[in-house]
Amino acid sequence: MSTPESSPLTHFDADGQAHMVDVGAKAETRRVAVASGRIHMLPATFDMVKSGSAKKGDVLGIARIAAIQASKRTSELIPLCHPIPLTRVAVEFELDEAECAIRCTVTAETVGRTGVEMEALTAVNVGLLTIYDMCKAVDRGMRMEGIQLMEKLGGKSGHWKA
Repeated sequence: MSTPESSPLTHFDADGQAHMVDVGAKAETRRVAVASGRIHMLPATFDMVKSGSAKKGDVLGIARIAAIQASKRTSELIPLCHPIPLTRVAVEFELDEAECAIRCTVTAETVGRTGVEMEALTAVNVGLLTIYDMCKAVDRGMRMEGIQLMEKLGGKSGHWKA
C-alpha cells in the first residue's frame, strides 16, 4: 500500500489532503488531448438526428457548441482542475448507421503547464448529454458508453495513446 508521500495521485499532499497541484515550475509546452465516446439510440431516433428533423433543431450542431462550451468551463465543474487557456477545441460526430450510434470525438489543445485531458473528456460527456437532452422526448433509453481518453501529447509524460 502506498503512503501519501509515495502516492502517484498528485491531487493529495503529504498529509493525504486534497489540493490543487502546483504547476508553476513546469515548462509551458503544446498539449493536446483527444477523447471519444458514443451514444446508442433507437433506429427512429438515429434517423431523426441524421435527417435533421428533431423538433428542437439541429441536434449535432447544438451538441458541438455545448461540447466546446463545456471544455471552456471544465475548471468550474471539476474542483481541482486548473483554468487553462484553450487554443483549439474541435468536435467531430461520426454516425454509425449499423449500430444506431453517434461517436463524439473531441480534440482539445493549449500551450501551458498542465494537460487538457479533462477538457476533452468533459466536452465529450456534455456533447453526448446534449444529444440525449434534445432527443429524450422520443427515446429515453439512449445509452452513452466508451467515454475515454484516446490520446495525449505534451508535458513531462510525453505521448500516450490508448
